[in-house]
Amino acid sequence: MAITTAMVKELREATGAGILDSKKALEANGGNFDKAVEFLREKGLAKAAKKASREANEGLVAVLVEGNTAGIVEVNCETDFVARTGDFQSFVNSIVRQVLDNPAQDSASALSAAPYADTGQSVAEAVQETISKLGENIVIRRAARYRQAGPGVIAGYVHMGGRIGVLVELGVEAEAAAGDALNDLAHNLTLQIAAANPRYLNRTDVPAETIAEERRIFMAQLAQEKKPENIMARIIEGKLNKLFKEICLLEQPFVKDDSVSIEKLLQKTGKTLGTTITINRFTRFELGS
Repeated sequence: MAITTAMVKELREATGAGILDSKKALEANGGNFDKAVEFLREKGLAKAAKKASREANEGLVAVLVEGNTAGIVEVNCETDFVARTGDFQSFVNSIVRQVLDNPAQDSASALSAAPYADTGQSVAEAVQETISKLGENIVIRRAARYRQAGPGVIAGYVHMGGRIGVLVELGVEAEAAAGDALNDLAHNLTLQIAAANPRYLNRTDVPAETIAEERRIFMAQLAQEKKPENIMARIIEGKLNKLFKEICLLEQPFVKDDSVSIEKLLQKTGKTLGTTITINRFTRFELGS
């Protein structure tokens, strides 16, 4: 019996299996729909579903920057062995390409329901096929997409063979300020973000509840010292300032010259270029964190 495109489509819609798996199931069962469904449950989807319950803590972070657009994704698998295979890396690269090319596909949930490349599958179906092929659970954990709105530059960086990925977007007042010096600054900032792991851009971004909790912890640590309240207040403010230097990018010491903060580095480079430089946003994905 000839297997038609319509038959494959019907089976795919009923089971969620991929095109090739659906076609093979129909061919193996002489075009019988019910037997093909059972075949897929036994040989394909049931197997993938079982694997989908296993933890996936390895994988890759991939970054792609093209002009004023960029994408970053984290895709997890179970073992470093699979993460290093060409098939897995090719799949991850196709996902970050999809993020970059499609403005609406800038999160894991948006990706899952979207069409996958030119195959006619959904991304979720492509994940299931890759699970069946590689024999491990695979999860698209997170994704982000940048598009530069005005003058400036986007830079990306992948560290430790794909365990850490970074995007940073810089803004300037005039397009003429863009050039090698701005590109070098953006690259250095990706190195900074990868190495120092800032959580916020500046202290005004730190949630009030986070500051309150840290203040409570510092007070508890000092409770036994019985210092005057004004002295304790100064000590606590000093501890908070030290914390801000650790978690806020603009206040961190530059990894290549710790005598200069990132904020001072921006001001220095901006003065050289004759413009004001701002960090519009940054993203840091670390595998499994």
